[in-house]
Amino acid sequence: MTIYAAIVGTGFAARKRAEALRKIPQVQLIAVASRSLERAQAFGAEHQVVAVSIEALWQIQQLDLVFVGTVNASHGVLVQQALEHHKHVVVEYPLALTVAEATQLIALARKRQRLLHVEHIELIGGLHLAMKQHLAAIGQPHYVNYRTFAPKQPAPKKWSYCPELVGFPLMAALSRIQRLTDLLGPVAHVTCQGTMQLDSAYFRSCLYSAQLRFCQGTLAELTYGKGEGLWQRSRYIEIRGAEGCLSFDGNQGCLVTAAGEHVLAAAPRQGLFQKDTHWVVEHLLTGKPLYVQPEESLYSLRVAAAMQQSVESGQRVTVGE
Repeated sequence: MTIYAAIVGTGFAARKRAEALRKIPQVQLIAVASRSLERAQAFGAEHQVVAVSIEALWQIQQLDLVFVGTVNASHGVLVQQALEHHKHVVVEYPLALTVAEATQLIALARKRQRLLHVEHIELIGGLHLAMKQHLAAIGQPHYVNYRTFAPKQPAPKKWSYCPELVGFPLMAALSRIQRLTDLLGPVAHVTCQGTMQLDSAYFRSCLYSAQLRFCQGTLAELTYGKGEGLWQRSRYIEIRGAEGCLSFDGNQGCLVTAAGEHVLAAAPRQGLFQKDTHWVVEHLLTGKPLYVQPEESLYSLRVAAAMQQSVESGQRVTVGE
C-alpha cells in the first residue's frame, strides 16, 4: 500500500516533513502548496515535488494525506478544506485559534472518518520522556516553575511576530501547556498577565506569566517570552513534590530525593518530526495508536483561551475538566 501525501506550507515544519517523508518507502510525496505559488515552486524544486495552488491541491484524486505547516491563523481553514475533501490531516499546533473552531474540526474529522493529528512532538522528546520516567520519585507534585525565553535582537518582522497570524502567544506556544497537562492532568483555574510591545502589525517582544491550579492540587507558574529585551535564552522546568524535586535546565536534569542527588540527561530534540511522521504513517497502515489525541490538544487550547481571557479581564478564569 502506498500513501500519497502533500504538504501545505514552505517553512521550517514543511521542510522537516519533506525530509521525513522521503525516508518512508510506503509514502510518496506528490505535491506542495502554499499561499504563494512562487514559494511553493522554489520548495518543489528543492525537494523534487510538484508545486500547485491550494485550490488545485484538493482536486488531486489520489491524494490521501495532507501535512499543514503554515501560519497559525490559516490552520483551521486548511484543515477544514482537507477534511471536506476526505483527506487525512496532520497539522502543527495549534489546530485553530479558537476553541469553537477546533471543536468543530474534531467533529468534522469524526464525521468524515479521517485522521486528524495535531503535532505535539514535545511529548515524544527526550526531556518529556525523562520527566515522565522520574516524576513518581518525587511523590505528589505541589509546585511547578516552567519558563522559556527566546531573545531576539532585533525582533524579526515575520509571521511568528505578527499577532494577527500567530495568535495569542500562549496559544502559539501551546506545547508548554500541553506538556503540563500531560504530566499533571486537568486544570481547575488560571490567572495570567502579560505585555506585548507592538510595532505596527508586528510585536517587538512579548512576555506572559500565568498561574495554573491543577485539579489534583498542583500550583504551576508558566512564564513565556520572546523578542527584544530578554537577552538570555532559557528553557527551565522544575517540579517540587512531597518526596523530592525534579528539574531540567535545557537537557541537563537533576533529581533530588531523600536518597540523594542524581544527575539526569535528556536526549536531544533532533529527529522528532521524523519520529512523528513515521508514527502517523504506521497508524494509517497498521492502526497503531498515536501518542496524542486531538481532544488532548483541544483541552490545552481551552487552557490557553482561559489565559487570554484572564489577561483581558484581569480576573481568575475557571477551566475545569
